[in-house]
Amino acid sequence: MLSRKGLVPDDYLLTRLAEDVQQPKFKGKARKARFVAKNGTCNVAHTNIREQGRFLQDVFTTLVDLKWLHTLIIFTMSFLCSWLLFAMAWWLIAFAHGDLDQKGDDFVPCVTDIHSFSSAFLFSIEVQVTIGFGGRMVTEECLSAIVVLIIQNIVGLLINAIMLGCIFMKTAQANRRAETLIFSKHAVISIRNNRLCFMIRLGDLRKSMIISATVRMQVVRRSTTPEGEVVPLDQIDIHMDNPVGTNGIFLVAPLIICHIINKDSPLYELSPADLQNNDIEVIVVLEGVVETTGITTQARTSYLSEEILWGQRFVPTITEEEGTYAVDYSKFGNAIRVPTPSCSAKKLDEDGGIARFKLHEHSTPRPSVRRRQLSLRIKRQSTISPLA
Repeated sequence: MLSRKGLVPDDYLLTRLAEDVQQPKFKGKARKARFVAKNGTCNVAHTNIREQGRFLQDVFTTLVDLKWLHTLIIFTMSFLCSWLLFAMAWWLIAFAHGDLDQKGDDFVPCVTDIHSFSSAFLFSIEVQVTIGFGGRMVTEECLSAIVVLIIQNIVGLLINAIMLGCIFMKTAQANRRAETLIFSKHAVISIRNNRLCFMIRLGDLRKSMIISATVRMQVVRRSTTPEGEVVPLDQIDIHMDNPVGTNGIFLVAPLIICHIINKDSPLYELSPADLQNNDIEVIVVLEGVVETTGITTQARTSYLSEEILWGQRFVPTITEEEGTYAVDYSKFGNAIRVPTPSCSAKKLDEDGGIARFKLHEHSTPRPSVRRRQLSLRIKRQSTISPLA
């Protein structure tokens, strides 16, 4: 796997190849379990399902959802069982007609050259897979043999259609395309276009595009309604900043997906301290149509509170080199610290907004500048003569 061989940098994760991503360990307060893992799998266990027969009503989907080992076992057993079943039928036809006994040259059997169950089994395989070695064949002597021949051909075609279709669907599953759709390991919150924004970065490692790609975000947290009902997994949609007005994206190069933290945002009242103390999870879902197969695919990931970096932004990854745009994936998840208000977006709006923050930022010297000024003042005082 790419993530294990070191071919993929540690700055981002593959949606399906991130099983080696270690979860952070916490001291003190226990964190809630993830709803969606970093690799996109949903952390939900379905228990106490009484109507198990519903899965058998949709056999094809059940076969596709099974593990490869179970699917191959069912694939092999379906053919073996059908061969053995019809081998028994051919042997009974031969036994009832007397074909197993030695007869004269004028005797016409139902099926030629069937002398035992082994020969009946070989003839069953020849009929169902249309091998036709030429030694055994059905004659017009027995109507029952003709009927069994027709039935076995129909059953064989049905088994071939179901099992081969199942194998094809498993190999062409949409989640395989999600292997090369990548998300940044961390989300960031900083100022962008004079607004406090929540941002993540996503990209596609393949040259074949994802058509009609859309991105959705949700905040999952525990909440209580005014009536006192506790909702353990309250899913709240959050909107992305897109000038087109929709969530559609053109995913040719890595993109930064931005969510403006405004009054309609579930993150509006959260400060950096509140973010670390609240058990929230931001789920990101990327959907689109695979260009080469036309199958809809989906990639998912999530960000817990401690995976959201306040006061940082992503570094650029795209440069223009000799008339082409080059993407440096080694910088995909890199972020740098930038001046950001250390309060919630609600408190920021109450204090005058980003303009007030920038004015205060320019009027207040940075710690490094203050240290430099202090050192210069000490040097000046040390150079003054005592007589003066």
